[in-house]
Amino acid sequence: MIPLRAAARAPASIGNIGVGFDILGQAFAAAHDVVIAERQEAPGVRLGSVSGLVDSLPGAVEANTALAAAHALLQATMNPFGVRLSIEKGVPLSAGLGGSAASAVAAVAAVNALLPVPYATAELLPFALEGERVASDPPPWDNVIASLLGGIVLCAREAPPLVQRLPAPAGVVAVLFHPDRKTETRMARSILSAEVPMATAVEHGRRVAAFVAGCSTGDVALLRAGLQDVLVEPQREHLLPALRSVKAAASTAGALGCSFSGSGPSVFAWALAQDADEVERAMARAFRDAGVDAHAYRAPVPSDGVSLIPVEEALSS
Repeated sequence: MIPLRAAARAPASIGNIGVGFDILGQAFAAAHDVVIAERQEAPGVRLGSVSGLVDSLPGAVEANTALAAAHALLQATMNPFGVRLSIEKGVPLSAGLGGSAASAVAAVAAVNALLPVPYATAELLPFALEGERVASDPPPWDNVIASLLGGIVLCAREAPPLVQRLPAPAGVVAVLFHPDRKTETRMARSILSAEVPMATAVEHGRRVAAFVAGCSTGDVALLRAGLQDVLVEPQREHLLPALRSVKAAASTAGALGCSFSGSGPSVFAWALAQDADEVERAMARAFRDAGVDAHAYRAPVPSDGVSLIPVEEALSS
């Protein structure tokens, strides 16, 4: 029997993972968005209740990532019915935590569960990307694939899509601080140079290769060598003046690497489990010394992607 309502939970994400601009993403289960989709006879996609970190979101399909993702899915299936989406925002917006992607992914997964023949999770990627297009056009894949599939995900090719989950190194956790600031993705992308020196391109390739090899082998030395962004971070570090001191503090405390999460302003660090407490304390001190209020989050690197949850659980959260 096809349900009339379905609910899905999608995690936040760490886009780029420092070195992997637009190609690497990591699910970050310390925060989630939840979307309840209610089947309706009238065609179209409508916004229902909004709760959580915000109490209002745009009601137009072209201005709301969740609505746009659901609309794309229903169009592909010849609009067999309409839907009303209620959204609980647990992922901060404009924080570098993939808030727009989480909404799009949760929405498309919830609506998919109402279809007579649902798509496989990986097949929902193009519809979630259409939702993400609302926030940034062309839509970056890193947050979307991570929130959708979970773990560490590599976008190896966009057309035709080729996405690969990478092994998560054992005993590594992600510590993240969200400062009381906002960074719009479009703005953060607009300041990036279209050209970089050959030496920078070579060094960037070296770091990406080291990071992927470190994930695949569990080699901590390779992870340390790879988790250094020489391509994008230097062009954006002025957006958060505290970044340098926070990175230095994290490194001194034993972090494997530290950088912006996505386009920021959130800052993440990877650390071995035994070092995570000290890394978190050091980063917190650095933010305080800089006079910046920041909220700490922590999650294991191998976090799950989107999942269906009972509607009753979603309503009670």
